[in-house]
Amino acid sequence: MNPADYCYDLAARHGSDFRYSLIGLSLDQRQALVALQAFQLETAQIVSECHDPGVARTKLDWWRTEIARLFAGEPQHPVTHALQPGLSRFNLPEEYFREMLDGVVMDLDYDAYPSFTELTLYIHRRGSTPALLAAEILGYQDRRATPRFAHEAGALLLLFDLLCNVRHHARQGRCSLPEDEMRRFGVQPGDLLAAQTTDRVRTLFAFQAERIGGYHQRALECLPEADRYAQCSLLIRMELALALLAEIAEDGYRLLEQRTRLTPLRKLWLAWRVRRSERRRYQRRATTG
Repeated sequence: MNPADYCYDLAARHGSDFRYSLIGLSLDQRQALVALQAFQLETAQIVSECHDPGVARTKLDWWRTEIARLFAGEPQHPVTHALQPGLSRFNLPEEYFREMLDGVVMDLDYDAYPSFTELTLYIHRRGSTPALLAAEILGYQDRRATPRFAHEAGALLLLFDLLCNVRHHARQGRCSLPEDEMRRFGVQPGDLLAAQTTDRVRTLFAFQAERIGGYHQRALECLPEADRYAQCSLLIRMELALALLAEIAEDGYRLLEQRTRLTPLRKLWLAWRVRRSERRRYQRRATTG
């Protein structure tokens, strides 16, 4: 299996939100984004697959060395082989990849966060940094506003993932929701292991969903008109996340009892609708501008 196929099998699985976000992109962009997503998944799964934290740290140290080899032009892993062509083409900074690894290490260092303030560094490393790299691959004109959009969008996507996987993380001994917010709503860590969503847990989840909505609003406010079409891939991922979040809310935030999903057909339709809408918006702007 060549590096591109290895990354695609890992990162763009059938039915994944990420797969639908690739619609309409050039081949170079698709390959770079798939390799980036594969890097995220390949490194993040180390923590869940290694029961010995020492072994996990050793593997992450290997990845730090591999990043150095990648930027020296001597990658060894299929994922870094796939990443290499995009480094210079899209001007991807080495420190961003190291920042992402630092975020994975935090999964070993922390099993809970006292407040949202302490969680923000993790959100930056595991959510915003990959989105900033994705924004570079997608391209943009506004060097100030569009990175802010990517920062907010990446935070949104990570917070959404943490909410959706809250029971899974609890079963691994990690709490992905701030401890002070859990206390505010009268929720104990053990409550997240139950197979029933109580009113207190439901209120806590609704509070998290409201925060995600705030990130969505800020992301759109930051994104300049000139870069909307270029950043369509991130817009699609946000749209899919918000659509599923609406379904979860309508179902009463029963995240502890079941896994709510959008059908592949609906994901395809939503992605196509966003792409079409942004293309028309771009064409109108080009005509009137």
